[in-house]
Amino acid sequence: MSNQPLKKLGSDLKFVYSDNNSISVIFQNNDLLMGVVGEFNSNLKELEKLTQTNLYFRGNSILIKSKTGKNEIIKKAIQFLSEQFINNGSIEKKDILSSINKFMIKEINNKSNQNIEHIIKTPKKSVIPRSERQKNYVSALRESDVIISTGPAGTGKTFLAVAVALTMLLDKRIERIILSRPAVEAGERLGFLPGDMREKVDPYLRPLYDSLYDLLDFEKIQKRIEIGDIEIAPLAFMRGRTLKNSFAILDEAQNATDIQIKMFLTRIGENSKIVINGDPSQVDLPNKSLSGLNKSKKLLGHLKEISVVDFDHTDVVRHPLVSKIVKAYADQNND
Repeated sequence: MSNQPLKKLGSDLKFVYSDNNSISVIFQNNDLLMGVVGEFNSNLKELEKLTQTNLYFRGNSILIKSKTGKNEIIKKAIQFLSEQFINNGSIEKKDILSSINKFMIKEINNKSNQNIEHIIKTPKKSVIPRSERQKNYVSALRESDVIISTGPAGTGKTFLAVAVALTMLLDKRIERIILSRPAVEAGERLGFLPGDMREKVDPYLRPLYDSLYDLLDFEKIQKRIEIGDIEIAPLAFMRGRTLKNSFAILDEAQNATDIQIKMFLTRIGENSKIVINGDPSQVDLPNKSLSGLNKSKKLLGHLKEISVVDFDHTDVVRHPLVSKIVKAYADQNND
């Protein structure tokens, strides 16, 4: 399904408003209806649980019955999930969580199809930005030479960058992807790690592998790694190199020092992009003042070739509770 031409909802959905605070979402396509409803009504049950509303599946329609404002939120969520099903051929639980998170946090957006121009089509799925900042980020990834993005976990910094890099590789606009992270323990002492060098550093790099496997089949990723089209390595391995025809991503950059970030940025060569991602609130360095992420933003943000994107809790696309947790900690730090 993901390789089929992208479609728009058009006349597939119709909405009927009743005087008793309800909206009927009428589907013209039965396959689309069943995809949105889910097996054994599982998707509707999840929507009901997340929004504490009543949803009814009758014939070729879904009845939304709640307060007017919440009705509109669920209507928009159903539109969003319909687009997901048309684009990807399936709806995952995280899509339901994201749709509710998106429309509960933001004002109702009557132009729900405007994300289409920012869509990232990969072999396994079509990735659609879920917020205005994510759309700006995708545009920056495509247009700028260097991108620096900061913000809390779950805002799509790494996943979107990997998705754009993968499409550029598959379209042969670059020759390789380099994914890197500082090998810094996240607040724990892991002690001696067995195995060769790759086996020792792989645990630090595992999230980068996860993003790749979510976008391209495991066997194809492994083949690309074996032939060198995709390279995943600790930050220390980048010193002394020049990256030509490449898309290089430094993840967890809050754990890189000012000198390390400078070293990574100055690797850029002809026809290359460099992305620096990190969360300044999660520095795991023994001396937190050594983190070079915020300093790189201040030093370089004025350069026209460099884009800076700052995410916040409203851009979180994991479970809606993650956004509330991030905001609570941010509010505490601001007190």
